Amino acid sequence: MVVLDVSVVNVALPAIQSALGFGDADLPWVAGAYTLAFAGFLLVGGRLADLRGAGRAVTAGLALFSVASLVGGLATGPGLLVAARAGQGLGAAVLAPATLTVLTARFPEGPHRTRALAIWTAVSLAGGAAGNLVGGALTELLSWRSILLVNVPIGAVAIAAARRLPTGERRAGRLDLPGAASATAGLALLAYGLMQAAPRGWDDPVTAGALAASAVLLAVFALVETRSAAVPLLPPRLLRLRAVAAGNAVMLLTGACFQVPMWYFLTLYMQDVLHFSALETGLGFLPHTLLTMAVGLRVTPRLMRVMDDRTLIIAGALTAAAGFLWQSTATAASGYAGGVLGPAVLVSAGGGLLNTPLTTTVTSGVAASDAGAASGLMNTAKQAGGALGLAALTAATAGHALAGACGRAFLIMAVALVAAAALALALPARRDAA
Repeated sequence: MVVLDVSVVNVALPAIQSALGFGDADLPWVAGAYTLAFAGFLLVGGRLADLRGAGRAVTAGLALFSVASLVGGLATGPGLLVAARAGQGLGAAVLAPATLTVLTARFPEGPHRTRALAIWTAVSLAGGAAGNLVGGALTELLSWRSILLVNVPIGAVAIAAARRLPTGERRAGRLDLPGAASATAGLALLAYGLMQAAPRGWDDPVTAGALAASAVLLAVFALVETRSAAVPLLPPRLLRLRAVAAGNAVMLLTGACFQVPMWYFLTLYMQDVLHFSALETGLGFLPHTLLTMAVGLRVTPRLMRVMDDRTLIIAGALTAAAGFLWQSTATAASGYAGGVLGPAVLVSAGGGLLNTPLTTTVTSGVAASDAGAASGLMNTAKQAGGALGLAALTAATAGHALAGACGRAFLIMAVALVAAAALALALPARRDAA
């Protein structure tokens, strides 16, 4: 639900605009409110899992997400729908790091944790790929409201299942409120500034003001974390771990390619260059999803027993870079086979190879008391990478014809993944041990 709801509303935006009377300038907030709240509260959500117990955080996140989905599905005006989407994002920010913390707390480092994280990553990938497909199908067959209301019964079943999770121990200490305020506001303003960069330009006062305020608030956050008397959201000791610091830098770069931009530019290519319908576009993403899941679930955990994680991350990044380089040459004449399916083999195989080793690396060597903070940092790096990547690529492709813009974007993604492979050389060598 968390990853799917990032993109599930995209194909339903025209129907939402018609039904609720959104203006053209306000319509992007249906998607943006979710992204802003999600990115802004991830560090807070991760630390709540440490302080109140990961199992409790999962249940609370599910409840908030489900209630917000119900309110959004029944919304009668633009303001209520945008507020509900922000509520979904807040629930997601608690839920995403808490589910990862449950796994890292339950499974010690080694093959069992690797297997658990491979499944967690595969579910996340499936949700991301399914967003456009599910949104298109539900909107065409039922109504745009169904894309939000469907979360309510799913959430109820998930809450019932979450009651079987270990609740986790409550930890003494209070939440770092100054750190939470500065981090949340700083990250939200960063996401807002990046969202405004594409329509307004980087030199627009609104864009520049939001990014400047974000830089100040994040600097304040860094200062607060070194002097906090409470339990800090991001303990400085975490960033002294080479696997965590370098691994999250690699996560930021890979997120700038896989997290949002790949789906965005592939959607443009299939719908506006190949002239696919929304439902056909969703189906066109199935090879990416199925192949990435197959490699991530069946191949990568076995390779991690005989090869270093660092080697797999580098190999995966370079394989995906070759796929994006191929994708950058696609034209209308390439068709689906040459313009989507062929590159998808390399992109998906590369993504399947690097996702689980990278997730394992950035959560390895972390004390149990900081597991939630590490999970929140990893999710923040991934989401921030997606927002940064989309904003930068949109700006870099402005003024180009659509096919040329997509090609340019995929070429930049290939370069970014080569840079990620080079940065991965700084990671410590690690291999699964029984």
